[in-house]
Amino acid sequence: MTPALLLRAYAAGVFPMAESRDSAEIHWVDPRRRGVFPLDGFHISRSLRRHMLQGGQRATVDLAFAEVVQGCADREETWINDEISKVYQDLHTAGHAHSLEIWEGETLVGGVYGVVIGAAYFGESMFSRTTNASKTALAYLVHRLRSGGFQVFDTQFLTPHLASLGAVEIPRAEYHRRLADAIVQRADFAPPDYPPEPSTSLVCGTSQRSTQTS
Repeated sequence: MTPALLLRAYAAGVFPMAESRDSAEIHWVDPRRRGVFPLDGFHISRSLRRHMLQGGQRATVDLAFAEVVQGCADREETWINDEISKVYQDLHTAGHAHSLEIWEGETLVGGVYGVVIGAAYFGESMFSRTTNASKTALAYLVHRLRSGGFQVFDTQFLTPHLASLGAVEIPRAEYHRRLADAIVQRADFAPPDYPPEPSTSLVCGTSQRSTQTS
């Protein structure tokens, strides 16, 4: 598996998964139903809003990519083996993969990473070592993607956790249609004049419905 092959696979709607951390075999997956985040529909609950407004955490991008991948792989069951870790690091070095980190002081407590092609962001995995860290990471990420002009935020599968934040499932054919439109458009993961640490007031404004969700 090479970075070039991986980018071609993503552009075709396919992504890789290993059976386990120790498995050398990699499967290419194209789900019949695909999880996506509508970028105007991220739900921020009252508790998450309070958590973010209290401060104590800060967000960065691309500051600890390898550590975020390791944090995502550091669980009992994972699809991230050594080959997958390496190829995503290569994609990051080439500017095609990005991480968003959440810190408490100098401690990395959560994050998310993914791949960018055109105006599509393919979310790969996220992790949390403290309450709300992964939700906070997604809130900052959604705000950044909206600001940068992205059209598709792919989550691969829909989990109850993602659904509670506003993610939905769409049929494979619909996903491929949206993807084909998005990858030929331009978007910027680091928009000009975008603050490196978006204020909580901006992030918490990603969804008008969020104030009504608990």
